[in-house]
Amino acid sequence: MKHLIFLIFPFCLACQPAADTAQQGTQADTIGYTGNHLTEKKDTSDLEKARAMGFDTPYLMGQFDPAKHPDFVQVPARYADREGLLLRKDTYEAFLAMYETAQAEGIQLVIRSATRNFNYQKGIWERKWTGQQKLSSGEHAAQSFPDPKERALEILKYSSMPGTSRHHWGTDIDLNAFNNRYFEEGKGQKIYAWLTANAPKFGFCQPYSPKGPERPNGYNEEKWHWSYLPVAQPLTALARAELQDGMISGFKGATTATSIQVVDNYVLGISDLCI
Repeated sequence: MKHLIFLIFPFCLACQPAADTAQQGTQADTIGYTGNHLTEKKDTSDLEKARAMGFDTPYLMGQFDPAKHPDFVQVPARYADREGLLLRKDTYEAFLAMYETAQAEGIQLVIRSATRNFNYQKGIWERKWTGQQKLSSGEHAAQSFPDPKERALEILKYSSMPGTSRHHWGTDIDLNAFNNRYFEEGKGQKIYAWLTANAPKFGFCQPYSPKGPERPNGYNEEKWHWSYLPVAQPLTALARAELQDGMISGFKGATTATSIQVVDNYVLGISDLCI
């Protein structure tokens, strides 16, 4: 049944972008699973698909140049807040279908961030690590958190360690704003309501749902972050099978990855609807 679903799902994304409205929670009916046996079967199938698609740990960790990768395309500036953003072609095509439907319904989607490889993410992380760039709280991380593990945990509230970001994969996009408050009132609230009701029809899921009993670990909630599941799910399975904390290196503060258990708690600390 899992293989049948995966064959049909991308086809329906392309041919029926205006399908009946479905809440994000209905993803569990089509691409989510409950129970250990079904979860294990799904992980195995997704892992097989990841390997068949040629994915490996360097790809997982963003150790490539997306501008030179044949599966990537530059996002036209009309869909983004600047030129030069890159996405996987399949992710971009799904976004384009979603964008056109949203626009027809009076919703304007703008990509604020897309693919970020290891070196790009390293720049973000190290600017925050050294205090060159302040945290979202306004704090200077190096001064406020001299203990390395504590500092890393503060940065990890919203930013990934290089080698662990879903943005490495070309499947994830940040839309419209980097502030949850924007999506809780006015225009932003309408955009978020539209996304939660409609994004799953195009294959997108919000991986960083509210923290709580169902998602106790990982980054804080990010209403702006959406992931293209037909490709991200196999990559998540590959990360579960092959990515290890000891592989996370090559940047300031990397030695904290093992004590934090960054793979289990952050790479895999996503909404059940996106697994």
